[in-house]
Amino acid sequence: MSTSFEPGAPTPEGFIPLCEPEIGGNAWKYVKECLDTGWVSSVGPFVDRFERELAAYVGISHAVCTVNGTAALHIALLVAGVQANDEVLVSDLTFVAPVNTIRYVGAYPVFMDAEPAYWQMDPHKVVDFLDDECQWRDGALYNKATGRQVKAILPVHILGHPVDMDPILEAARKYNLVVIEDATESLGAKYKGRMVGTLGDIACFSFNGNKIITTGGGGMIVTNNNAWAQKAKYLTTQAKDDPLEYIHKEIGYNYRLTNVQAALGVAQLEQLDDYIAKKRHIAGRYTEAFKVIDGITPMAEAPWVESILWLYTILIDEKITGISSRQIIKALESKKIQSRPFWCPMHMLPVYRDMQAYRVECTPRLYKQALSLPCSVGLEASELNQVVSLLQSFIR
Repeated sequence: MSTSFEPGAPTPEGFIPLCEPEIGGNAWKYVKECLDTGWVSSVGPFVDRFERELAAYVGISHAVCTVNGTAALHIALLVAGVQANDEVLVSDLTFVAPVNTIRYVGAYPVFMDAEPAYWQMDPHKVVDFLDDECQWRDGALYNKATGRQVKAILPVHILGHPVDMDPILEAARKYNLVVIEDATESLGAKYKGRMVGTLGDIACFSFNGNKIITTGGGGMIVTNNNAWAQKAKYLTTQAKDDPLEYIHKEIGYNYRLTNVQAALGVAQLEQLDDYIAKKRHIAGRYTEAFKVIDGITPMAEAPWVESILWLYTILIDEKITGISSRQIIKALESKKIQSRPFWCPMHMLPVYRDMQAYRVECTPRLYKQALSLPCSVGLEASELNQVVSLLQSFIR
């Protein structure tokens, strides 16, 4: 039996998915309005409304819809001036999308380790790399090992928890680097009272089917830089230069979100705070249950953040539990419960093994031990208790 499950697909009876979307509120009403009026493509009132309302929620000047989070990252790198043969410091522990987009623009990733407490990009290693492994000359920073210019830092706020940004931002200002936040998993999270997405120079969100809110696919670029926002909208609409004639002075992209998807996004955004509260409640119940089980390290939250706890994740110490994270995944699957491991660290992927990784010591252990558990917004208490009971029974 396979328990593969695509976000947005019907859930098989008796199956507990990892993180399925919660569709409610005004979703049917807004989508029906699109169908009734014929505004279904990549222009329409809901596209503008979604951009405006998400910008207001985050507390930022500009938002630009995109077809998905990967497209948002690609455009963010372009408008921020990252070019071929530049380098970008990026989280080693992440989904592959941000690293791929660095290569889309012809730049090179430098992988930065995770810190052990909250599993985010290690800010101290970022600072050490910039101070010790790079050289400032002619008004720019260069990697001593490769000779390439370091242009940007791309921290990924994974699992709904913000990266410790202040040391990174201070170093970026010192060396005139752009900070591009990959906040695709962390819409609504706060760092020292400031919204994720407002911390760096430009940021990106995703609305994939498993995210805290969804448009089926979809993404968003946010920034306070008006020129960058205008350039992002220009590039995502095929770089059309004349309102009538089909004149294109630059290479553009078909990256705009449809009005139907944006309508769903507006309805989902209206539910966001409630969804975050439910995620935090689910995480609290898991954490309380796992405190008394030896060999399980519950997901932690730093005192200086408000995490949205998007994907509840634990660490399994096989030496204590007698069972590995991968064995637990298979055992849960046999009980029709979906779980998943962490992403393979970027420096270990065949496609990126030749790229530079700086003092990566933590991410391989996290990759081996991490296990993400069912935490849909609509997860029932009985389902959560079933997951906890099964984990207790699996552990020696």
